[in-house]
Amino acid sequence: MANLTLVQAVRDALLTEMTLDPRVVLMGEDVGLNGGVFRATEGLQKEFGEERVMDTPLAESGIIGLACGMAVNGMKPVPEIQFMDFIFPAFDQIVSEVAKLRYRSGGGFKCPMVIRTPYGGGIKGGHYHSQSGETYFAHTAGLKVVIPSNPYDTKGLLIAAIRDPDPVLFMEPKRLYRSVKGEVPEEAYTVEIGKAQVVRPGKDVTLIAWGAMVPVCLKAAELCEPRGADCEVIDVRTLVPLDEETILESVRKTGRVVIVHEAQKTCGFGAEISALISEEAILSLEAPIVRVTGLDTPFPYTLEHIYLPDPERVALAVGKVKNF
Repeated sequence: MANLTLVQAVRDALLTEMTLDPRVVLMGEDVGLNGGVFRATEGLQKEFGEERVMDTPLAESGIIGLACGMAVNGMKPVPEIQFMDFIFPAFDQIVSEVAKLRYRSGGGFKCPMVIRTPYGGGIKGGHYHSQSGETYFAHTAGLKVVIPSNPYDTKGLLIAAIRDPDPVLFMEPKRLYRSVKGEVPEEAYTVEIGKAQVVRPGKDVTLIAWGAMVPVCLKAAELCEPRGADCEVIDVRTLVPLDEETILESVRKTGRVVIVHEAQKTCGFGAEISALISEEAILSLEAPIVRVTGLDTPFPYTLEHIYLPDPERVALAVGKVKNF
């Protein structure tokens, strides 16, 4: 196995699928000659040519519209939105066209495309390069939302997304692009979309997170162990479809829940998970559900360390539910 960073796993997945399937094409701002702002597509234009790795104008609505048309006509486009903050000019294309195409055509048309986009804070990007907008799209029927937290899952989930017959929003935590490494098989493989993973077993408190917050929760669990709390950590991996069974099974075991995400608290996806637990497992709860999240403000530049959840904030929440 190769020992790859998360961004290298992205490139490896793209290289693998482009080699196996000539219908897979890439497009986006600077993805070709420059290899992408984070170098996720470095060398792929040289390998496959300009017809399969296309530099586009700075026009996100046009990028997604082009990809939608290609998908309807038998291609498997993988458009990149350079930062998730810039996805909103394409919001109408994604929500009104891409996500609804199968439904509005009565199954006559499919739209097999993967929208890749780096998201989140932790790199001093300021408020226009650090947002976490997953809830906008998790609310959209017909669109799958996938967020990996490690290199192995990144390659497997991205390949699974490219092979999926429906559109997928694939959000990549840029904070983890080069800060985590892991063993990744050289061959093609898939990780099931819609299946969460228990990355740390425990018996006292369930920590639920995705993307860059998974390592934060794992560090928090280490902090909590000598304080008398054995934390189970769940990596959701895909918000849509959500693996309700794994979450509820853990909650029924521990009776205590802390949900962690870096998006704002109000209407964040943690509220949906909290509602699920309240509806399906309220009699198992020994304490109120606690959310540790970003703040209900624009993402700051100099104060991002205050905005973003960190292991100590999570550990304090664990203590709150443990001692309720």
